[in-house]
Amino acid sequence: GLAKEYGLSEATIYKWKNLYLPDQSTGLTGKEVAELRKENARLNEELEILKKAAAIFSRKT
Repeated sequence: GLAKEYGLSEATIYKWKNLYLPDQSTGLTGKEVAELRKENARLNEELEILKKAAAIFSRKT
């Protein structure tokens, strides 16, 4: 197969496939999913900071 032809392990081919080919159900690549998860985590962190700031400012008025 492909792995043998190019001297790669089947696990490497599988990993690359999952990383760069779109998933059937979402249409997103593994790389895109990872980027979206990272952005989601950052946005959730920002939201928590803003909630804390709003609570502090609401006590001061």
